[in-house]
Amino acid sequence: MGGLESKARPVTWLALVLNLLLAGFKLFAGWVAHSQAVIADGAHSLSDLTTDVALLIGMQYWDRPSDRSHPYGHRRIETLITALIGVFLAVTGLGLGYRAIATITEPHTQSVGSLAMVAALVSIVIKEGLFHVTVAVAKRAKSSALLANAWHHRSDAFSSLPTVLAVGAAMLSPNLWYLDHLGAIVVCIFILQAAWRIALPAASKLVDTAPPSDLQESLQREIHAFPRVRTAHAVRTRYIGAGVALDFHIHVDPEITVHEGHDIAEGLKSRLLAAFPDVVDVVIHIEPAPEEPLPNSGHF
Repeated sequence: MGGLESKARPVTWLALVLNLLLAGFKLFAGWVAHSQAVIADGAHSLSDLTTDVALLIGMQYWDRPSDRSHPYGHRRIETLITALIGVFLAVTGLGLGYRAIATITEPHTQSVGSLAMVAALVSIVIKEGLFHVTVAVAKRAKSSALLANAWHHRSDAFSSLPTVLAVGAAMLSPNLWYLDHLGAIVVCIFILQAAWRIALPAASKLVDTAPPSDLQESLQREIHAFPRVRTAHAVRTRYIGAGVALDFHIHVDPEITVHEGHDIAEGLKSRLLAAFPDVVDVVIHIEPAPEEPLPNSGHF
């Protein structure tokens, strides 16, 4: 198994098990305590299993080496799953918002028991804790999909806040039922913001967007500082999953042998891969240097 999978799989299995247990507890608590809000929150936790399963399936593929069908590897599967999690979050947020607005004139009429409040609070604590654990693993594994799922956990904690308000309001005074709907609308906005932050970068990577300018400038300096490289041009960078692919042309002394040119390219490639952990692929084209130095024509 790949290094990314070995780091991401345990925390994803933990999330799946916790989501299943939380969903069962909230559905039971909502039924016993007569809380429609907690029952709905339990159904939402069941939907969280979708992204956990998607991650577990995706891990089987995105960390695999290249093959004949996928000569550039399978890393973009992770990017695709990241984008899908963002879309799923957006749909969830819009659904919560629509339900809050559509039922804003419907007061809560049932008496709610204290077990409903316990279920909602337990959900917030567990999901927030799961968010921090998943973020830590995602940063070590440099996994955008795992980071997206971490934010999904946090959005679930946020979505339980209106449930706490609804249950608390119902326990204190039936006249405060509208707080449930207003809180859900606010949470919907938070969820949509998280979905935007997740889906937009993933979509940009899928359409070969270049990495940040500071990385591009650092790559340019490293290339031009390498011994026996006179100039570089036609420099291109793009994302392949969470990694960066780099290809460019360099000018070298036209009098050297093919073997020497090959050694220069291999040495430069090794230096770039060692100096920049985010760079996962380097392709270098060797050209004889012209008599007159060319202006830098790289695409940085």
